[in-house]
Amino acid sequence: MTPTLARTPPLAEIARIPELIEGARRFLDEDVHMARHYLERISALFAPSPSGPIYLAERPAPPPAPVKGGLAAWQMQKVLAYVESHLDKTLSTEELAGVTRLSTGHFCRAFKASMGETPHGFIMRQRIRRAQILMVQSRETLSQIAIACGLTDQAHLTRLFRRTTGTTPMQWRRHWQGEI
Repeated sequence: MTPTLARTPPLAEIARIPELIEGARRFLDEDVHMARHYLERISALFAPSPSGPIYLAERPAPPPAPVKGGLAAWQMQKVLAYVESHLDKTLSTEELAGVTRLSTGHFCRAFKASMGETPHGFIMRQRIRRAQILMVQSRETLSQIAIACGLTDQAHLTRLFRRTTGTTPMQWRRHWQGEI
């Protein structure tokens, strides 16, 4: 295994570091998941990568101030926690709307206003993030990882993974495990 050097992020990304640190600090006591998200984005800027950046699939950061028509802070926390704990199962927008005590249509609009993406897109991105974590931390097969992430099979994982990261799960895993 050859050592890899941390890549130097472009200047535009470096300029965002204070904003990302402030976001992590702001959410540290209120929402550990969001604080972790900001810290992962900072770490990804300096991730070792001999062949260019390969980031974890990231979700967009919510706006700093409450968005008109968006979810309340308690609703967002409940939805994020629910998704995280039920990621290995089928999740419907009806379930998520029930967690927030909103109608399905209103929930979808409010979620998109708050997070900048649809609930389905968010869930898929979280599944890919979990798959990436499992690929790095375990030796399970990709089909086992797909099932653990709530996907139907390895082909489903591969399609979503390639769409999200631009590479296949096996290539990504080999890269991050240093087998290339």
